[in-house]
Order: sequence, then C-alpha cells, then structure tokens
Amino acid sequence: MRNKIDYGIDLGTTNSAIARIENGVPTIKKSDTLKDTVPSCIHFNKRQDILVGDTAFNVMKNDNARALKTLEKGKTNTFIEFKRTMGTTHSYECSNMSKSFSSEELSSEILKKLKSFVQDENISSIVITVPAKFLNPQNEATMQAAKLAGFKHIELLQEPVAAATAYGLGSNSKDGFWLVFDFGGGTFDAALIKADEGILAVKDTDGDNWLGGKNLDEAIVDQIIIPNLAENFAIESVLEDSEQKEILRNAVKFYAEETKIQLSFKDSHNILSQLGDLPFEDENGNELEVDVLVTQKDMENAVSPIFQKAIDITKELLKRNNLKGADLGALILVGGPTYSPILRRMLKEQITDKVDTSVDPMTVVAKGAALFASTISVSDEVKETTRDKTKLQLDIKYEATTVELDEMVNFKVLKEKTTGTFPEKIYADVVRFDGAWSSGKKLIGEKATILDVLLVEGRSNSFEINVYDEEGNKLECQPHQFSILQGIGGLDGMQVLPYHIGIAKFFNTESKDLFLPVKGLEKSKKVPATGVINGLKTRSAIRPGMINDIIRIPIYQGDYNAEGTNPVLNNFINEVIITGESLPALLPEGSDVDITIKVDRSQLMKFSAYFPLLNHTEELEIEIKQTEPPTEDLLTNEISKAKHTAINVNANDVSEKLEELEVQLENEKGSADGKMKILDGLRKELLKLDNAEKVAEWPKVEKDLKDAYFEFEELIRKIKENSDDEDLNMNKVEAHIKEYKVGIEHIIKNKDSKAAKELIEEIEGLDRELRNSLSGGLIDKGRLEYHDQEFSTLQWKDKNKARQLINQGLKLIQEGKTSQLRPLLHQIWDLRIDDDGDRDTLG
Repeated sequence: MRNKIDYGIDLGTTNSAIARIENGVPTIKKSDTLKDTVPSCIHFNKRQDILVGDTAFNVMKNDNARALKTLEKGKTNTFIEFKRTMGTTHSYECSNMSKSFSSEELSSEILKKLKSFVQDENISSIVITVPAKFLNPQNEATMQAAKLAGFKHIELLQEPVAAATAYGLGSNSKDGFWLVFDFGGGTFDAALIKADEGILAVKDTDGDNWLGGKNLDEAIVDQIIIPNLAENFAIESVLEDSEQKEILRNAVKFYAEETKIQLSFKDSHNILSQLGDLPFEDENGNELEVDVLVTQKDMENAVSPIFQKAIDITKELLKRNNLKGADLGALILVGGPTYSPILRRMLKEQITDKVDTSVDPMTVVAKGAALFASTISVSDEVKETTRDKTKLQLDIKYEATTVELDEMVNFKVLKEKTTGTFPEKIYADVVRFDGAWSSGKKLIGEKATILDVLLVEGRSNSFEINVYDEEGNKLECQPHQFSILQGIGGLDGMQVLPYHIGIAKFFNTESKDLFLPVKGLEKSKKVPATGVINGLKTRSAIRPGMINDIIRIPIYQGDYNAEGTNPVLNNFINEVIITGESLPALLPEGSDVDITIKVDRSQLMKFSAYFPLLNHTEELEIEIKQTEPPTEDLLTNEISKAKHTAINVNANDVSEKLEELEVQLENEKGSADGKMKILDGLRKELLKLDNAEKVAEWPKVEKDLKDAYFEFEELIRKIKENSDDEDLNMNKVEAHIKEYKVGIEHIIKNKDSKAAKELIEEIEGLDRELRNSLSGGLIDKGRLEYHDQEFSTLQWKDKNKARQLINQGLKLIQEGKTSQLRPLLHQIWDLRIDDDGDRDTLG
C-alpha cells in the first residue's frame, strides 16, 4: 500500500506516457515495445480485439488507406487525436465493433494500456495531466475516462505545472521567471512561473486548445501534399466533397507526420509513396502516388504561421504581466513539436535566447506528474480497500515538499487497523534511498513519535521504513516507504484557474445579461478556491412547492478580458436551477440571493445559494454539460454575420481573421474537431467585435453622460435661483454633484461605456426625484395614470390587487394628495411582470 499516489500519466493527443516514483526518482515505465511513450491510438480488428498503441498506429495507415477504396465516411476502425473532442457529444463510429465510441471511452483504453505497463502492483490512484486551458467539460471527461479505466482516486494536474515541477527539481536556478512553452500534439499552453528560493507559483497562463502538432500535420497535408496530388492527378471531385476530402487527408496524413519528424533533424525529406499505398484511382483511372521533396524552406512556409500563433499568445502573456523575454530565466520546451529547428529559431528571435533544452520534451510532463503525485496522499477510501490488515498499519504525516534539508515526520501505530498480533514494543528504523542516512531504531506506538529525517538536496528523497520487535525480528508494515521532494515547494497551491468562473447577470443599464466573474474565482486564482457573489436579486417571486417557479443561474468560463461581455461568447458550463419545490416559504421578487461556488484542485465545482429572507441554503453539484460540435451551416452563417458587423464598426483586423476562418472551414468542415477549432476562433473574434462595438458607441454614450450631467446641473441652478430648495437636502445633492464630476472624468478617461450608462441612470434617477418633489408628485401622478390607461396591456402577478392599488392612487389624485403616491407605486411596480423573456434569472 502506497501512502502517496506516486503515479503520473501524461494523457496526450498523439502520445501518452506513465511514470512512477522509484527510489525517489520519477521513472518512465516503458511500453511493451520498450519505448518511453505510446501512441494515443486505438484499432479495433474484425475479431473485435482492441489494439492500443504502436500496434494500432502501425495499422492506422492501412486502415485510413482502405477508406479510399469506397470514399465512405465512418468505415475506419482506427482512432487517434480524440482528445481534441473530449467533453463534447461527438462520437466515433466503428464498423468492426458495430457501435460508436465517445472520446472518454477511447481515452480509457489508452489509460488501461498505460496501466498494463506496471506489472508489480495494482494502481488505484493516479494523477493525470490536462492542458492548462482545458475547459470544465474537458476536465470532467478526463475524470470519466479514468473512472472507466478502473481508477478510484483521480487528481488532474495542468501540464505546464507538471513540466515546471520536473524542471524545477533539477534546475540550478531557484529564482526568477520561467516560461513553460508546451506545444503538444493537439493543444498549446504557455505558463508563466515565478520561482522564489525554490518555491514555485504560477503567475498566469494562456494557450489554445485547438493548436498543436495536429495543425502542423494538417498544414503539411493541405499546403504540400494535396497540392502536389492535385497538380499531378485529376481529383477535383474529391476535393469538392468535404467528406471525401477528409478521407483523403487522413490517408496521406501519415506522410505529413513522418515529414515533420524527419525535418526536425534533417535539411530535407523526400515523401515517396509506394504503388498501392493509396488504393484510389483519379478521374482518369490513374492510381495516386506521392513524390515530393520537402525542404526546410517548404516546411517553414507551411508551419511557421502555426508556430507564430503560439508565439503571439506567449508575447501577449508576457505583455499583460509587464515582462519581456529578457526578464525570463528560462523558456522550457515541452512537447514533440518543440524539437523543430524552425520553432526554436523563432523563439530565440522573438522571445528569448534562453531556450532551455535540458529536459526531454516528450517525457517531462509524465515525470512531473509522478513527482506531483508523490506529494498527494492516497484517499482514505482507496487506503481502506488496499489495506492488508495482517501487516502492522502505520500512520505517517509529513510535508511532502520542502526547501529545507531536514523534515519532521510523524509516526503512529494504528493497532485498530491491524488484525495480526504484534508485540507491545515496536521499533522503526527509517533508511534513506542511498543508504547514507538512517534514523536508527526508534520506539513507536499509538501515540505520535516525531523523527527528523535528513534530505539529499535537489531531488525526491525516498525512505524505507523497517519495523522490528524488541528482539530485532523484522515485522511487515504498511506503508513501508515514503518520499519527500527537496529543493522545490509550493506545489500544493501551484495550480491556478485558467479562466474566470462567472455567471450571467442582468444589468439594467444595458437591458441585458452580461458575464460577471465570481469574486474569488477570477483567472489565475490558486485552486482550490471559493468564490462569492452577494446581493443578487430574484427577478420574479418564487412560490413554495411550485416546480414551475424557477431561478436560473447560468455558469460560464470566460477568459481574462471576458468581464462585461455577452455571456454566449464565453464557454457555457451549465445552468443551476432552483425551483419553488425545494423552498420552505414564498420568496418575493427582488429578494437577496448570495451564491457560493467552490472549486477543487481538479477544477470540479460545488454550488450553494443562500436566501437571507428565508434563512435557507440550497446546495447543488454543478453537473458539467457536454458541448455539441457546431454544424457547417451554423459556422457559415455566424461568420457571415460577424463579417457584416466588422465592416460596420471598421474592425479590419477582425475581418481578416474571419476570412481566414472561412478558408479553414472549407478545409475542415468534414472534421468534428476542426469545426470545434473554428468555433473557438470565431468566439475570440466575436469578443473583439463586442469590444469594437462598445468603442464605436462611445461617442454617443459620452454625449449622453455629459448631457445628463449638464441638465442636472442646470436644474440645481434653477432651484437655487428660485429659492425652491427649502424642502430639499441641498448639502446631500451638492455632494452628489461633486462625486459625479470626479466619476465622469474617470469614465471619460477610460472610455468606460458600462460605467457611463450606470452613472447616467443614477443622475437621471436623482433628477426625476427632485423634479417630482418640486412638482408635488406630478411625475408620480403621470406614472400612476399610465398604469391605469395601459392596465389591460400590462402583465400582472395579481391583477385584482393591482387594480385595487391603482384605484387607491386615483382617489389620492382626486384629493390632491399626489405627494403620497410613491408608496403605492412601489407596490404596483412589484406586481408587474417584465416582458423580457428572461425574468427568472438573477439581476
């Protein structure tokens, strides 16, 4: 039984690996073909055997080529890169198995294969790495895949954190900023790490879940291989059919992967297929062959724009943290594509010459995951199921990471967990992995005994626990070893939120829902984390026992610039729904709601809503909703609408990006993950358009703000001039004027449309109140008469009560008591149902 998890898996898009701590060292467990990594590839043969890894990868080329014979989609039985559709509803049809598989089911087979490389023990607990920019549905899908693979205790770890852990342990530099540049098979992450005397902290992250080696392969296919085929063969009809084109792309992708690898170490590579490799005849009856010499220049033309996207993301990350490449102590390369000399040259030219190649880009994440796993205790549930009670059970407590050279370890005998018979006096001797230090025999018992252990600097220190009776006879114990990482710290709080977690909140000034981050769950907050929003208001009454009376709270993830944007442009997690069925009493419209969201280390969430008026709390799990891949028609229409908007607001840079997306859609409309990638790119451009529209509307908003202030200022001047201020608190009014003046200067300086609209509403509200007071309630009189005249067209919660209140108001008007109308009006407003179609969300 292990005290800590000790096992880490890098579940990659194209390749995966497993590592464990052995004698304090993170060690890659070799595949059945004695490789460090295994292709994340699965093949189902006609006997319905499941082939995973190298065997599957070796048949993939033939499997994809066979699809060329019929040019029918869905006939393939080999699957790879399904990590790109994790967390979506997309499934992979398998003809040999007569069923479809989800991304989670396929990923679970990779995890089972990795687990099989460990023959000397069963693994129940695991740390699995995920891209830093993975969304909640993708994280949830990864957890589900691990459960399907039989793991009981699962922890998710962001890939750049894993890489920084492995790098940091062996690095001579224990201070300064590091940049993890993780360009993997299907995703890209950049993470800014601050090291302070060996204590690591993630300062900020960025990335792209749709940018990786797969894109490089596709660029080589689309810009080198397919043009070569189109030049030499008549394949126009295939290229015009999106499904047939996708089948052709898959069939020749093997050559692109091979070219990418070869040109990481050579100046040129000749792509040459053998007759029969591509079993397809063109429109003239000629069988397809590939024969093209690819140079470094050809490769650079194809892939440098893709690498540039990753470099631009990195530059932006540094810029918003007020750093330059020269401020970095190291740029750490992670992922197979970072072997590319083209990328390394671009990084040195544009970021820093301190590109660090000291760690293996292919295994550093798995090793880092194992190191991190050595600091995470196995769950009590797993401990109980793996406990051998015939062995002496020990409880060991210690700090799993330290920058000190010694550490206190707390030992206690758990006799209640032990069924065997053991002597009264028990001695423990703790021996370090290198045999150069031991504690000597120390008496231990049911009360805590503290031992000081000495550590070797800059590595994981493994200790063997030897237990003896009074006569020196050795006793079996669990656990029998533990590890402490020396030279690195802060791992327990190193992971951060990659996105804001927020809600859709109704803003009166905008007359619509906008994205509002939950305080405490902003981007780059350490996890676990707790976020709170107080004082939200119900927008309709919720009656007890009524299942149709609903409060909807949509939860989203948004990037660093998402606050105040249209919620639908962010990533929808799910909608929390609270109904009257669970409430103990009536919750009137406008009641306060305080919400709390807790996010654990793996970014899974729990939600609670507190209703102060009822002293009642609702606690709910936030179920993660799978996303639906977009259709080609949806993307076509949305890109077209966005182009029209971009022209109207003169957003030329956005227009160019949208045209690029149109080209991508033409190339990748037959691929589910290709369409997901285009949707992600489209959302980014729509967010830019959202900001551009706000900038475009600013001149009008600025004029409205100035007009509202000047009109209010003119009203005050007339009040003073006519000496009408006897019944008004003018000191308070003039204090407001001073506040408004300062606020307006700040708003205009920042061109803050949202704040301007809020201030306009406040100024106009006070203006109306003063005019109403000066007129003896004439404005309120007009409001009441409006409700009387439009009574039949308005929607009411209680029509009879509303009519009764309006009649009372009409009587006050007849009696000349218009100054007494305000309390009645408040009651009338409370009975109104706003016709905005969304009144059950929070404001």
